Amino acid sequence: MLSPELVHDVELLILVYFALVNSGYLLLNLSASVAISRYLETVDASALPSIYAGFELPISVLVPAYNEEVTIVSSIQSMLALDYPEHEVVVVNDGSSDDTLRVVREAFAMEEIPEPYWQRIETKPVRAIYRSSVFPNLCLVDKENGGKADALNAGINVSRYPLFCTVDADSIIHKQGLQRAVRPFMEDDRVIACGGIIRAANGCEIREGVLLKVGLPNNPLALFQIVEFMRAFLFGRLGWELVNSLLIISGAFGLFRKDAVVAVGGYRTDTVGEDMELVVRLHRKMREWKQRYRITFIADAVCWTELPERLGILKNQRVRWHRGVSESLTMNWDLLFHRRGGVVGWLAFPFMVVVEWWGPVVEIAGYVLMLLLYLWGYIAWSTFLVFLFAAIALGTLLSITALLLEELSFNTYPKAWHVLVLLIVALLENFGYRQMVAFFRLMGFMRWLFRQKGGWGKMTRHGRWNKRA
Repeated sequence: MLSPELVHDVELLILVYFALVNSGYLLLNLSASVAISRYLETVDASALPSIYAGFELPISVLVPAYNEEVTIVSSIQSMLALDYPEHEVVVVNDGSSDDTLRVVREAFAMEEIPEPYWQRIETKPVRAIYRSSVFPNLCLVDKENGGKADALNAGINVSRYPLFCTVDADSIIHKQGLQRAVRPFMEDDRVIACGGIIRAANGCEIREGVLLKVGLPNNPLALFQIVEFMRAFLFGRLGWELVNSLLIISGAFGLFRKDAVVAVGGYRTDTVGEDMELVVRLHRKMREWKQRYRITFIADAVCWTELPERLGILKNQRVRWHRGVSESLTMNWDLLFHRRGGVVGWLAFPFMVVVEWWGPVVEIAGYVLMLLLYLWGYIAWSTFLVFLFAAIALGTLLSITALLLEELSFNTYPKAWHVLVLLIVALLENFGYRQMVAFFRLMGFMRWLFRQKGGWGKMTRHGRWNKRA
């Protein structure tokens, strides 16, 4: 039988954890609001493309592709059409088992060339390198399958320019996305990496790589993810960026200084979270080497990507993501409370460990324990309800404030009914969806803990947003 003192301590511990976590998120919200206010004051979005006209640093856009025949052509078209003076597109076919290689070669008139291959980072063997006879800035690398990180390393080896941009093959960069993302590199030579914001292509209309109309999907899973992404990017990214402690740049859209990435060894191939691991390692190495650096985020550098609309695919994605978080943190454990760690080592890293890494463990355990304590008669129904109300109310507040900040700042979804639908979704996501995602993340944690073999899994694309001419 449990003692009343133990039950009280358990209740208090769970409630204090939930209160601290949500208080931390609210502080990030405040920090993000300050950051976005400063950004909007210093840049006129409509005039931005002409600010550095003629002086932009050349960029290599790297597109790792594995079984992406459905969306790859539109993605390449969008990257070729980017409003940027000097950039190349390097598509890396990572041993696809579908027609990705054939589709790209035929669509862009690719011809094999005897191009020298400088292997600065070790990768799986490269079979052939092709260049388009129509688009001189389009390159195709065909290599043996080695995973996304290995494909990116091969792209870095082939790339010609000092900056490289990583883009998923199912994604579309906004026409002015590169110009916005490169701005920090032009303003501050300490910048070694910059992340952009990811938005849902589901429900939108895109033709030949150009966004024609912003819309909302009919699929409820995709709608929940739209609100979730707003919260993660606008608050999570912007909040930490203000104090140079950003630990995640999405692999779907990130801009990096090539020399810095090559210096730390490129992407690691022994993790499914290669994008986060690279950013954490850059922080660790730069601080160990006493280098001046900045890792930043631009909230209006937009990349549109297809979100999962099937539960099984969403589960695989979140399990993989959280396993990646686990690997990224433990592979760079020396950054935690490092004597030269600064804010990132003494605040952001511990926050990531306690809140993001261990969060699903504590959250699911909290729900289960509180329910069991009620069923066993140790706590009153009113106490259980107070716990549920606090957890759900604070989560709802975070989602709604993210939506309001999004609409006040960028007005991505201009129609009133769009905002109304997203507001309803922001309320509903706390009644089942958030708990389900926490359970998926817990699965990822357990797979890491017990060293179960992990992989990318099959990510089926429907490509309904992709309208072909």
